[in-house]
Amino acid sequence: MKRRTALAGLLLLVTGCSTGPSLENKGAVTAPPGDSHHLTIGSAGFTESDLLAQMYALLLKQAGYKTSLLTVANRELYEPALESGQIDVVPEYAATFADWLNAKTNGPGAPAVGSPDLAATMNALRRLATPRGLTVLAPGKAVDQNAFAVARSYAEEHHLKTLSDLGASGLRVRLAAGDECVQRPYCEPGLKKVYGIDITAVDPKGVGTTQAKNAVRNGQDQMVLTTTTDATLDQFGLVILADDKHLQNADYVVPVVNRSRAGSPGVTKALGKLNDVLTTADLASMNQQVDSWRRLAQDVARTYLKDKGLLT
Repeated sequence: MKRRTALAGLLLLVTGCSTGPSLENKGAVTAPPGDSHHLTIGSAGFTESDLLAQMYALLLKQAGYKTSLLTVANRELYEPALESGQIDVVPEYAATFADWLNAKTNGPGAPAVGSPDLAATMNALRRLATPRGLTVLAPGKAVDQNAFAVARSYAEEHHLKTLSDLGASGLRVRLAAGDECVQRPYCEPGLKKVYGIDITAVDPKGVGTTQAKNAVRNGQDQMVLTTTTDATLDQFGLVILADDKHLQNADYVVPVVNRSRAGSPGVTKALGKLNDVLTTADLASMNQQVDSWRRLAQDVARTYLKDKGLLT
């Protein structure tokens, strides 16, 4: 989903990093939190990550820190850089990052620890992050989860507001999604088991792609797998059906910091201000401004924070 290639020089910088303190050397991660006054904010290179990183940088700068931004295109590179202190702060998603660290720690076949339960997910994430010298700050209200959308006219015709409504309707549904949907518990199996939706086929057009959305708009498919912060649904006449039984994992936005460099109360307080205001709808709106209106992420982030009274 939403990725772009990082600059070659930045990738070389990160791939040359160590992977931080070993899990056997836990004494290295129990030292008092550090408070470096020059912090590097990491972005995973897609629009939403860029926006979050820009907002983090602006809030930290206002709190008295010097900041720089580093774009690294995938978690396999930026997470070790975060452990080693090449990157000090990065925006993450609770359930996804918990499962990623779990697989890194316990092997790719380890049972998932991310779940729809935010508290349980955060507890698991912090247990996995702490031995690696990482501190996971509090999540806010914004969440970027998988979501399922239908044509607005289809929803109105059949009186659909939730996925439970769709299941109860008995309608036969062809689903536009990635081909992995047939096996993933949050997708076809979950929709059948949790909601009783009659999925007749998965049309492998990808997650939230233009092709997939057009297929639903044109009636070829009845529903599309997308995300809660998809900024283009209105353009295709689509609406999200509420996940009222919480099938999807708790992928709330969480800042993750290198404890030895950015674990101070000053960083926590500065970034915590965003939790009081940022919503899922806000993220979708900002994504739209960058992706559809071609505004710069830095300008969108600055305007948002000023409008919310967080920047002077």
